[in-house]
Amino acid sequence: MTAHKTSGFVREPARDTEVLRDVDVVVVGGGPGGVASAIAAARTGAKTVLLERYGHLGGMATGGLINIFPNLSDISGKQHIFGLNQEIVSRMEARGAAFYPKKEHWGTTDREVVDYYSRANMSWFYIRKDPNIGGQERVLYTAVLDPEVLKDELNDMVTQAGAELLLHSWGTRPIMDGDTVKGVFFESKSGRRAILAKVVIDSTGDGDIFVGAGAEFDDELDNNIRTAWLAFTFWMANVDIDKVEEFRKSQPFKHAELMQELTMLGGYTHYFNGILKNQEGVLWFHTFQVQPEASDAQDVEELTRVDVRGRKRAMITYEFLRKYMPGCEKSFVMQTAPQLGTQGGRRVIGEYILSPKDMESDEVFEDTIVVLANNDNGEISAKHPSLCIPYRCLVPVKTDGLLVACRAFSSTNSVNQYFNIIPPCIAYGQAAGTAAALAARSGIQPRKVDYKELQANLIQQGVNLPR
Repeated sequence: MTAHKTSGFVREPARDTEVLRDVDVVVVGGGPGGVASAIAAARTGAKTVLLERYGHLGGMATGGLINIFPNLSDISGKQHIFGLNQEIVSRMEARGAAFYPKKEHWGTTDREVVDYYSRANMSWFYIRKDPNIGGQERVLYTAVLDPEVLKDELNDMVTQAGAELLLHSWGTRPIMDGDTVKGVFFESKSGRRAILAKVVIDSTGDGDIFVGAGAEFDDELDNNIRTAWLAFTFWMANVDIDKVEEFRKSQPFKHAELMQELTMLGGYTHYFNGILKNQEGVLWFHTFQVQPEASDAQDVEELTRVDVRGRKRAMITYEFLRKYMPGCEKSFVMQTAPQLGTQGGRRVIGEYILSPKDMESDEVFEDTIVVLANNDNGEISAKHPSLCIPYRCLVPVKTDGLLVACRAFSSTNSVNQYFNIIPPCIAYGQAAGTAAALAARSGIQPRKVDYKELQANLIQQGVNLPR
């Protein structure tokens, strides 16, 4: 596809924009961090508005079909993330829309349990080798949720908390007074509107608001790790998985030939056996669109190319498997993700920058707002199974009136890849929403929020913090 050259600029006339609301907190982006921000802010007493560009909440957890909440425990099975993360899992479980290992299996080395997740091709999410016990494989507390039910549940949680929800509303630009954010402009079918707020929370994932506010940021990406890749996700249903597995085991050479042919055609050969209950016979394809250079999730032309190419490759995969793979004869494409999977991008420069040294430290920061499991670094994880995240990672170093609660939290790229997934983002959002409400109530800037008051409030919300 050939990009069209720009042919100059068009000057836009000045105009007056209607102020739709004047509130305590406005959250831009209804992904995991944004939903948690809005719920926490509203529950803490702030008049809150949540803006979301799509017609549903959940971001990658729903629209991206990345419906996996991993690393809720460390390798030993000790749970670290509680709060809204656990509330969401529990509420979904009550609706029959969540699945996770039994509590007695968290940290188990039982071969039958380990093999269950290995056979589902979900080892990365559920299995870790523990150097402390000779490299034996152990089971993590990881949950998978039904994305369609989750969309409805998140609507309920936001509105029941008392936050106002505006879907189909794309927050585009901050309203500035010097270096202080005073609200946001957003676009919708109703036209361009403005919302004024005491505190704005950027949960866009890509830092759309903090970039417009002039906050410092880092956009380094390493094409050797997943944060540089976009993904196109789709599900195939009505698959006889037992038949597929029997063919793979009984005719390994024929199976390998088919997979090689599918690869040559541009299709995808890796999938997960969907393990949601009452959804037997579903394959999940989480397909990275790896390119020679890191993907630019802010380039609309590149997003278009990746989406078109990803969908074409998904159809190649489906048509090939349906024709040649035993067990896929009556399969169909159940759904494709309406949102491209975005793994990383711009990260705010905050008052504290999380770096590799933090993964090898047991420091408990005075402003710790969440404790995360550190599962993905072998011997380092064995020695340091948990990691404290300071509130300062959510606070831009210079810009006032703004907090960041998404994968764009202040961190180096090499660390961000481990802690920008859904559960940490929910935790960042819960902290940011609570802090924003406290700041609005006291008439202070978010960076001035009392850490002890914030932590006490989070503990009351069920967040696990060092005491």
